[in-house]
Amino acid sequence: MCATCGCGDDAAALIRVPHDHQHADGRDHAHAAEHQHAHEHQHPHEHSHGQGADHVHVPATETVTLELKVLAKNDELAQRNRSWLAERDIVALNMTSSPGAGKTSLLERTILESGQTPIAVIEGDQATLLDAERIEATGCRVVQVNTGAGCHLDAEMIYRALDTLDPAPGTLLFVENVGNLVCPALFDLGEGEKVVVISVTEGTDKPLKYPHMFQAAGLVLVNKTDLLPYVDFDLDRCREYIHSIHPGVEVLPLSVTSGAGLSRWYDWLAARRRPAGSAAAEKAAGRA
Repeated sequence: MCATCGCGDDAAALIRVPHDHQHADGRDHAHAAEHQHAHEHQHPHEHSHGQGADHVHVPATETVTLELKVLAKNDELAQRNRSWLAERDIVALNMTSSPGAGKTSLLERTILESGQTPIAVIEGDQATLLDAERIEATGCRVVQVNTGAGCHLDAEMIYRALDTLDPAPGTLLFVENVGNLVCPALFDLGEGEKVVVISVTEGTDKPLKYPHMFQAAGLVLVNKTDLLPYVDFDLDRCREYIHSIHPGVEVLPLSVTSGAGLSRWYDWLAARRRPAGSAAAEKAAGRA
């Protein structure tokens, strides 16, 4: 569940594969396979309704304790994911944004223009396979995580998605998080960096409204710059707002539609890739 709003339960998430694909070890997955885990919901107190109903007031200290426990468990699982990815030289990027900023379109074009770079994608949405099907149409391997009422992905969901996706060593892994600039800032998935995507249609003051996400960002992409002549958006001021929250973070303006700025995005990705076998070579060198 979400540490702050209690919006969901990771055990209720569905890991779905849009069409048949084969693991690196030859295992197959059937069309639209769904992975569910049985779970129980336990509540520390009963809720009654109507006049005269008793109301239980939970002290704020208990809420804080619960939040810390949830985040601590998630961080432990995230470290497990991080170790698993590092051993396989897989660079994972957590792509976050508001709904409609253009994450999926960016991934589609990135995949199509990536050449021989091995790429895999974990798609996060509350419902449907729509984005996973768009990614699959590019020829990229993908699984969909449907979070139900949940407003973000968490480390346990990613662990289960990785088991299904089984990305090859040296893969560049994109995790497209649920469209939300609040809760995803709190939850480490085991990724290398968070990439925040905003668009010029959202307003110059977006960073000021969602500071925690921009504090957590390793890169900020400002998409849809082809629309700058038609919208009220001040790119320089937006960059100033971002740097007032996170000094030094790189801000890349781009347009998925026109292609402007994409070469800098691709250079940023290339600088972070790890060839398959790097981890083993480093380990061997350390023993020498």
